[in-house]
Amino acid sequence: MDETFYDVLRRQGVSRRSFMKFCSLTAAALGLGPQLAPTLAHALETKPRIPVLWLHGLECTCCSEAFIRSAHPLASDVILSMLSLDYDDTIMASAGHQAEAIVEEIVTKHKGNYILAVEGNPPLDEDGMYCIIGGKPFVEQLKYAASNAKAVISWGSCASWGCVQAAKPNPTQAVPVHKVIHDKPIIRVPGCPPIPEVMTAVITYILTFERIPELDRQGRPKMFYGQRIHDKCYRRPHFDAGQFVEAWDDDNAKKGYCLYKMGCKGPTTYNSCSTTRWNGGVSFPIQAGHGCIGCSEDGFWDNGSFYDRLTKIKQFGVEENADVIGATAAGVVGAAIAAHAAVSAIKNARSKGDNE
Repeated sequence: MDETFYDVLRRQGVSRRSFMKFCSLTAAALGLGPQLAPTLAHALETKPRIPVLWLHGLECTCCSEAFIRSAHPLASDVILSMLSLDYDDTIMASAGHQAEAIVEEIVTKHKGNYILAVEGNPPLDEDGMYCIIGGKPFVEQLKYAASNAKAVISWGSCASWGCVQAAKPNPTQAVPVHKVIHDKPIIRVPGCPPIPEVMTAVITYILTFERIPELDRQGRPKMFYGQRIHDKCYRRPHFDAGQFVEAWDDDNAKKGYCLYKMGCKGPTTYNSCSTTRWNGGVSFPIQAGHGCIGCSEDGFWDNGSFYDRLTKIKQFGVEENADVIGATAAGVVGAAIAAHAAVSAIKNARSKGDNE
């Protein structure tokens, strides 16, 4: 029988207590609640590790770089035990014919029982010759590896949407994975790169429940892409109050006001950056003082400058843009001050008359 995730952990000296703590944290990350931690533990104790083929097309390796640099156990230490990562040409020891033989073995021996993870995308121009793997166009390797896969996971915006390679004028005719693979379930996990814990949690869900997570209409897991960054952003109260950064070095920036006027795409970007955050939950771009660039959305490279403001975005419960609301808020405050002064003057006048 193949080793389970728990078998590997025990062999590495991980205690039962630490294992259950991991299951509880993972259940929370998946939005399942602590009551399902035992279900997760049972799955990891009894089910064999999932074979995974991790392919690389046209990309910058940012997904792998983010993945291996995470300090969170979900995305670094534990994932290498939970999964049987049989092929990843970025980090694997083998090379050449030995490496390519692994793909052949997994595709033939684990038919319908392995996950194909794809980072990057295939170029179609010149018969795919702009990306060669093992002497063949990457698009051929992608089609072959997907032929017997249980499901395909598109890591990052390159595989999910095409990203910078597919940006205009797209000289190599780079396309996202779903433009090539049409007969397999495809889970898109966009981001440039995606959050490591999100990447890990998607596979954990598949391992535990033996099905793909619930997806939105664009094929993204709802548990991580169901809300806008704007909805959970800690600067949201400043947006609603009409308090915006007007220049990178102004007093409003120092006060932590909303970055919407500086081009922040949080109101149109669906991701969990503002809740899960990065580097073990330490921070995310907006917290670091830079607006969201919308990297997990389709075509973000062709949507104008990262610092162009989306002037048509409405505020919560308001039908005006940021400029109007800012002016209105200031006007309301001024009117309130004037009204207060007028009432005070009337009261003083009445009091003076009564005394006389």
